[in-house]
Amino acid sequence: MSEIYIDGDACPVKDEVLRVAERHALIVHLVSNRWLRVTESPLVRRVVVPEGLDAADDWIAEHIGDNDIVVTADIPLAARCLKKGARALGPTGKPFTENSIGMAVAMRDLMAQLRDSGEIKGGGPAFSKQDRSRFLEALEQMIQSIRRGR
Repeated sequence: MSEIYIDGDACPVKDEVLRVAERHALIVHLVSNRWLRVTESPLVRRVVVPEGLDAADDWIAEHIGDNDIVVTADIPLAARCLKKGARALGPTGKPFTENSIGMAVAMRDLMAQLRDSGEIKGGGPAFSKQDRSRFLEALEQMIQSIRRGR
């Protein structure tokens, strides 16, 4: 059975993941650098990693397996999980796939370079209700796809 891993420190859809996981009886690993408050459930495994660059990412990449799901906005973490046969989903409902991850990494690097050089400022658009709805639909589809063996 698949499990869900949440890169939890800045994830805006933790509650949504937990609702979907409850419906499908899937274990959720909430991984963060600090204890996070979420709905109590026997399906939730809180993992608090030591402070440090990429400690949560490293824990997730080490433990995730084939057909598990990671919820993250971190593109390098998504790439690491895809290499292990897992599925990756951004909090806006955009899945990362073998076909799209290369372009996502390249765009991330380009945007970082443009920010560092002062060409652009700020981040992307604010998280919206449409993002939340798109995420719920994409997570449900991903779970169904795994169950159908696709």
